Amino acid sequence: MDINFEYYKIFYYVAKYENITKAAAALKSSQPNVTRVIKLLEAQLGCRLFIRGARGVCLTEQGERLYVHVEAAYRHLSNAGKEIGSQALSNGGTVEIGATETALHLFLLNALYRFRLQYPDIKIKIHNYATPQILKYLASGKLDFAVVTTPFDLSERFSRFKAFEFEEILVGGIQYAKLSESFFGLEDLKEYPWIGLGKDSVTHRMYKDFFIGHGVDYEPDMEVASSDLMIPLIENNFGIGFVPKKLAQPFLKEGKLVRIQIPYSVPMRSIQIVSDTGRGKSMAADTLYGYLRKG
Repeated sequence: MDINFEYYKIFYYVAKYENITKAAAALKSSQPNVTRVIKLLEAQLGCRLFIRGARGVCLTEQGERLYVHVEAAYRHLSNAGKEIGSQALSNGGTVEIGATETALHLFLLNALYRFRLQYPDIKIKIHNYATPQILKYLASGKLDFAVVTTPFDLSERFSRFKAFEFEEILVGGIQYAKLSESFFGLEDLKEYPWIGLGKDSVTHRMYKDFFIGHGVDYEPDMEVASSDLMIPLIENNFGIGFVPKKLAQPFLKEGKLVRIQIPYSVPMRSIQIVSDTGRGKSMAADTLYGYLRKG
């Protein structure tokens, strides 16, 4: 199917203003011409995109699906135009990325510090959510790319690159110091209070599978929404839990946490850079994306 970009431009304006007359005025076109183009696009796609209402038009379900992609494409084209119009093509622009808390602290903050020294004119906006929410925003076109923590499910539409691998260890506060004196099986530890991420997180499912694999059920006594809350709660003796070894080490050295040894290998995790292969990146986003991939 040949793509007529003018059709999609007109579709975008009608959807944006929810009014054919206003869209025609913004496009400096006529109302009949805008109506004609929308009908041609609907015929080409084989579905209805708008429903007429008392005050204008509104999108159908199919129209809303199309608008998500067209709006993202329009925004990227607009950003690209702004970059090209500036006098710093190779150094300017804005990048919007999504990052989990763990990815920020283990990998991204240091990488961004070095990047900013080399490209000070590139502005970076970081959206900090859990992995599922970040991937949802990436799919909708609100982000240029994502830096997220495994495990997660991904469709073939996206590409992924492993940027950093890390180990998690079991720790507790000083109240649980006796647990650091020997190895303990999960069966021995099931009566202690556990702290973990919420049931809707893939990390929760990963650890539940890990526990079940060793014949023990896993239900945290205290659930947190993000991993940055884990260490403060464990440090204050609310329970025990798995945290990234690199983040725990300063607290272990200071005696604020103790490591609890278990006779099993905990699944390794990684931080991965995810991008939408069906959508191009601005010059600024492509520069940062390439920099992070090179490490």
